[in-house]
Amino acid sequence: MNMQKDPAMLLSASRRTDIPNYYSEWFYNRIKAGFVYVRNPMNYRQVRKICLAPDVIDCIIFWTKNPIPMMERLDELKEYAYYFQFTLTGYGKDVERRLPDKRAVLIPAFQNLSNRIGRERVIWRYDPIFFSERYDRGYHLDAFRDIAEALRGYTEKCVISFLDIYPKNRKNMERLSYRIPDEREIREFAKELYEIARKNGIAVASCAEKMDLEDCGIVHNRCIDRELIERITGRRLNVKRDKNQRVECGCAASVDIGTYNTCGNGCAYCYANHSANLVKSNILKYDPASPILCGRIEGEAEGTSIIRRGTAL
Repeated sequence: MNMQKDPAMLLSASRRTDIPNYYSEWFYNRIKAGFVYVRNPMNYRQVRKICLAPDVIDCIIFWTKNPIPMMERLDELKEYAYYFQFTLTGYGKDVERRLPDKRAVLIPAFQNLSNRIGRERVIWRYDPIFFSERYDRGYHLDAFRDIAEALRGYTEKCVISFLDIYPKNRKNMERLSYRIPDEREIREFAKELYEIARKNGIAVASCAEKMDLEDCGIVHNRCIDRELIERITGRRLNVKRDKNQRVECGCAASVDIGTYNTCGNGCAYCYANHSANLVKSNILKYDPASPILCGRIEGEAEGTSIIRRGTAL
């Protein structure tokens, strides 16, 4: 395996919103155009132009709860390496408000996607995990078992995490009377998840968890995973850890092309949406032909910096 000289260019699409579910037409248009503009979420006036040429992008990482709108056009990505982080949980409409039926729609979609691109390129996410009167330990174990059995042979890995509370999701979660299990309960629960997954040929890893669960059979995960990308591309990457993420995150540095407050899934635990009204307002700005997601580029474009390689955003 040859070592890459230039810093790797990894594209995240996206931690900030569900691009495959809601904005796949926009994404394919940007691939055709060969570039995309991204506004810095911490500095509205700072806009960067991202080169999307196949010889620049080493891998695209898609994050989604429903890839169906994107799947008919996957052939348009034949020049790119990519894989999917596919969240599939047991929560109902009170938590994940606008998702299709899991058993009738989303599990078959996962299986179909795996058949098309390979099981190593579809990562199952069962996260975030919280407990409540309805979603207690027994509920999660039953849901996890049902999904794991359905995905047997269709994925190699499941990523789990336990709910983090932010100002953006606190009120929603309080309405659900959530609770986060203590360390003893987490360890016992994690061991049971590991056993269920193992019986179905699926490894389990944790996402950005402070707690070390290796004694439960669960290793720390890297969602933007250097080893997986090297396996997919057949070459060694020149990449560093993403310093813009939490300390516990092991992800490789990437450029995210999404926009906060644009996801229509309506999940109660979401950290990427500030308010339902703001999401509605931003969605009204969506233009599949625009070079930026759910927005406009005017005078700022004249001063943009062009990102080709090696910069996390």
